[in-house]
Order: sequence, then C-alpha cells, then structure tokens
Amino acid sequence: MKTDAQRHQTFTRRAVVVGGLQALAGAVIGGRLVYLSVFEGEKYRTLAEENRVAVRLIPPRRGWLTDRNGQPMAINQPEYRLEIVPEQIRDMAATLKQLETFLDLPPEEMARIRKEVEEKPPYLPVEVASNVDWEAYSAVNVRLPELSGVQPVRGFTRYYPDGAAVGHLMGYVGAPTREQYLEADDDPLFLHPAFKVGKDGVERELDERLRGERGARRVEVNARGRIIRDLETQPDTPGETVRLSIDRELQAFSARRIGPESGSVVVLDVTTGEVLTMVSMPAFDPNTFSDGISHKEWDSLMGDEMRPLINKSVQGLYPPGSTFKPVTALAALAHGIDPDEHVVCRGGYQLDRHRFACWRRGGHGATDLYKAIYQSCNVYFYTRGRQIGIDAIHDMGQKLGLGETFDTLQVPNQNGGVLPDPEWKRERYDQDWLVGETLNSSIGQGYNALSPLQLAVMVSRLASGRAVMPTLLAGDGREGALLDIDPRHLEDVRHGMDLCVNGPAGTAGRSRLPLEEVRMGGKTGTAQVRALSKNRGVVPWKYRDHGLFIAFAPVENPRYAISVTIEHGGGGSVAAAPIAKDVMTFLYDRDKALESLRRLETMWGIEPVAADLFKPPQPMGRRSEDGGSVSTRPA
Repeated sequence: MKTDAQRHQTFTRRAVVVGGLQALAGAVIGGRLVYLSVFEGEKYRTLAEENRVAVRLIPPRRGWLTDRNGQPMAINQPEYRLEIVPEQIRDMAATLKQLETFLDLPPEEMARIRKEVEEKPPYLPVEVASNVDWEAYSAVNVRLPELSGVQPVRGFTRYYPDGAAVGHLMGYVGAPTREQYLEADDDPLFLHPAFKVGKDGVERELDERLRGERGARRVEVNARGRIIRDLETQPDTPGETVRLSIDRELQAFSARRIGPESGSVVVLDVTTGEVLTMVSMPAFDPNTFSDGISHKEWDSLMGDEMRPLINKSVQGLYPPGSTFKPVTALAALAHGIDPDEHVVCRGGYQLDRHRFACWRRGGHGATDLYKAIYQSCNVYFYTRGRQIGIDAIHDMGQKLGLGETFDTLQVPNQNGGVLPDPEWKRERYDQDWLVGETLNSSIGQGYNALSPLQLAVMVSRLASGRAVMPTLLAGDGREGALLDIDPRHLEDVRHGMDLCVNGPAGTAGRSRLPLEEVRMGGKTGTAQVRALSKNRGVVPWKYRDHGLFIAFAPVENPRYAISVTIEHGGGGSVAAAPIAKDVMTFLYDRDKALESLRRLETMWGIEPVAADLFKPPQPMGRRSEDGGSVSTRPA
C-alpha cells in the first residue's frame, strides 16, 4: 500500500505531465492564432469580405437605331424582371412552384427555367420572367423574405416602335448561343440573362457597334445572399447610337400600303445609294421575338404560305419578267441596233417548231425600241435577244448590279440569285445553252431569278448612269463611278420607261403620279410562276403570277428609284405599279398619299391611318412604386 508521500509524488508527476500538455496545446493554439491573424490575416479578411460583398454584372444597354431624321427605330425601354440565383436557394422545387403560381408561368417556360438551372453555373442568375407587370412584380417583392435566391431586377428590354413594319430590316436580339459564349472565352457576361446580341437584320450586322461596355455593382449581402445595401457602382457604357438611311415614316407607309398582299418595296436614293425603305411583308414582330416566342406562334409563322419569316427584299428570288427588258434594250443598243428600227410583232415569234408568244395575241405591229418598252412587246425582245446573244445580255445585267450581293449593305443573308449564261448552265446542269433559252432570258423568264433589292439597284444605275451601291447608314453613301454604258443609250431606255407611265398607251398609265411637276418613269413586269392553260377557273394563290414594277423619279433629273414585288399578285400594272405610285407620291406629297391609303384601308376593312402616321409617345401603363410612370412608348 502506497504511503502519502508516494501518492503525492505520483499526483505531482501527473499534474506536471497534464500541465505540460496543456501548455503545449495552448502554445500550439496561440501559435496558430498568431499565424492566422498575422500571416494569414489578409487572406481571411478577403474571404470574409467576399462573403459579405458580392459583385453583380451590369449588362450594357444597346445603342439606339434611329432613322435619317433622328426618329427612333430600335430603343431600350425599362422593364421589370425576375431572376433566381440557384446557389442561394435551399429548396429549388418549392421556390419554382411558388413562382409558377405567382406569375402564371406556362409549362414550356418552367421547362426552360429548369434546364437553365441545370446547365448554368450555380452562381449565375437565371431569368424567370421578363416584362413582368407591376402587380406580379409587387406580389413577389412582398414575399421576398420567404423566397431566398429570388431577385427582382429593373433593367431594359429592346423595343421597336413600328413592330412588324421593320421586322426584317431591324432583325431582333436574343440570348447568345453556346458557340458565341465559347468564342468569347467563356465570358460570364454571355450567360447573363439580360445580355442580348443581334440575331438578324441590322441588329446582327451592327452588333459590335451597338453592344456597349458592361458595368459592375458592388453590394453588401446577408448570409442568404439578400442585398443589404449598395457599396459602389461602375455604370455600364451604352452602345453607339447609329443613324440609318431609312425614312421611318416612309417605311411604315410602305408596309401599310402593301396591305393584305405578300411582297416587298425597296426605295433607293440614286445619287448616294442610301436605302430609304426596305419593306418585306408580311413579317414577324421583332418585339415578340426579342422577348421570346412561343411554340404556337412559331408554328403559325412557319406554316404561313406567305412566308413571313423570309426577308423578301434580299432573300426572295423571282423571275423579273418584263422589268428585265430594259437590260436587253441596253444590250441591243450597245450592240449597235438603232432604237428607231422596227420589228413587226404578229403575236408570236417562231423558232423552228416552237412558237414563243407575245402577251398581246393580235400583236403590236411595227414596234421600235420605245414602243417595245412602254407596251412591253415580247416579240421585239425575242428578236433582239437572238440577234445579240445571251452573253451580251448577261454582261449588261452584271453592269447594272444583277446577280450580285452587296457588302456595302448592312443586311445579312443576301441572295445573289441567278443571272444565267452558258457557263452557268454548264456548271449547274452540264448542258449546252439553247437558243430558246436566250429568248426566254431576253424577257426576264427562264433561269432568271433576282431579288427586289437587285432590281432596285438596277433601276438606280439605269436612272443615274453610275455604279450605285446600296447602304443603310446615313451619310455613308457615295456617288458611284460612271457606268461603261453610253449615256445616250440610258436616255433612250429612260424615255421608253417615261412613256410606259406617262404616254397615251403605256402599260402603267393608271399609275401616273397625281403631281403636276413630278413624272415617274417605270416598267411593269409579270413573272409566270406555273404554266396554266389560259388560267381557266379559280387559280390557287400560290400558282398565280408575280406582279413587279420598277421606276424612278423625277424623269428629268432622277433622285429616287423603287422596286415593288407582289407575290402571286397577278400583273405588275395591277398589283405592283399602284403601290409604287403611292410610295413615290408620299415622298413628294404626304397628304395625297395618305388619302389614297385611307381609301384602300377602308376597302380592306382596316382602321384608316390618322392624319399623322405616328402618335406622340403614350404611357405604357406600368407604374413605379410611388405611382409615377416608369417609361413611355411611341404609339
């Protein structure tokens, strides 16, 4: 049995050991604290700051697009959006269910949100809804304490005041694709729900100029990621405001003048090549596309036989019909043919066993070049086409801009079309060119397939005698070089086109301008779509002939050129020339043109236009928290 001395010695020993261990532990802990506070202090201060402070990207506002007079064509308007940050949400399913109820979100939208939540990094916001009305926005704000990770956001959305009238011209904006994100070196801005890029039209071609520079916002947040206060903001830099050559009011008028038809109107300034109007109707509303279109709306557009998704001005290809005859006429004059020399038209041209018909069965009788143009005699051009050959016709068409795309024009997806010659046919079909094909080409049929833009450029060059190049940028137009065409020959053809509209027997006599001091010269065209024996019975819309018309004004000193194409509209003198008449009239006498449009819209059952084509901006009806209006829209 241990004595008291032994027990005391054992206790002392143990106390020393335990005390030593405690001292060692204290030294380790103290050393660690010193190390963390002195040597690692900056690191942990930074981590704590990062937990307390968040940096939020501010997407740049896109630059405005205005017309030549400074009127807005594509602008930014305030909007309310709702976003979620997945990493801040504890129960994603419950949160999404609540938002679905508050906002009445359709199933396809819920599927999109879930897909983005799965695919995007959890720290990046996912857009739940855009253009949220004030009532829904307020309802979500009231419930924010129970909706962790939900962020109400005030931002901007793209708005096009004229809607479908500028759909194909302006294009639309949308979220960047995965390919664009990768090309941008995984820039997180390209994943931000409010960042948009140009998808089509001018928005796409001028995207870099319109995009702007991002900003950033430093905010203090709580443990749930909710913003407590703003610390510092570096504002975004808006994109450049670009002034286009388009006349907004003329654009809107032209779109309405096409009415229920399917077609295109292109107007150029023949001195500079500036495009004043480029309309393709029917069209989509770019506001709908920029906000996101439903499957039902997309299917409706895709199934429409009038092809509202196709920009007919630059993508549509049509046989030019008789609007091509000025090309053959210039080629004949360049070949040395006297414009006063007659060809006798008896209603057709015989080539071996095949008869090529003239549109007037009884024939035009003795016909010179001028009469051949203003009465559109096929036999005259069959005869001259066979005399000069297809190469001469093709070369003249190239001088006038046919079969080309124009890199001076800020519009994507231009279609070069077909201006045929023997080499083209060998490459395409591995066949030799036939004489009968020259006859068809000489009147704008056969393989010829041209866009309304190309026809507008052609008549611009014919009217000015210069190599006009189209552009959509105001002030960017240039006077083209003189064409390698005898000015006297151009004058002869212009005289024939003057008689076509203003002469006593021209095919476009009913489309003479209602102006005393301005005359318009033009050429009608009817492009056959399908050979129908005498067009008996009711012809389905898609099989009817296209109606075309090209023109310039004033005749004495040309300033404007126009190309009108109406799909399946019938003859050019009936379907296309009256539209050109009203559009040209609008350039010189707005009131007369609007009066004509009022009568037509009344006949069509459409609400007539007001005295002013555009109303002053009207409140959108969306209110801020204090009851004030947050934005206005031009009506």
